[in-house]
Amino acid sequence: MATFTTEQTPEPVPLEVAGSARARRRGLLGRDGIEGALLLSPASSVHTLGMRFAIDVAYLDRKSRVLAVRTMRPGRVGLPRPLARHVLEAEAGAMARWGVRRGVRVAVQDG
Repeated sequence: MATFTTEQTPEPVPLEVAGSARARRRGLLGRDGIEGALLLSPASSVHTLGMRFAIDVAYLDRKSRVLAVRTMRPGRVGLPRPLARHVLEAEAGAMARWGVRRGVRVAVQDG
């Protein structure tokens, strides 16, 4: 399994990568939670229609630098971010614990 880190992350975070169109469409739908995070790539927007829990969403540019972090409750549609190339999703509150905030670079390690 892949992991990711930032300068603030105390230890590598488990990461699922949704690289196919089908995996990106499914995202976190149908789950009750996630251990770690899900990376949607390529992606510039997300929705939480049909989701069972609130999520943190980090929009990343092509160099994996965080453009913005938002918390989305179930049943919401996020606006596309034109400069975003990837989206990192996790349970609400996780991004703050991991130090994922605007301007931080996310480093992904294949596992």
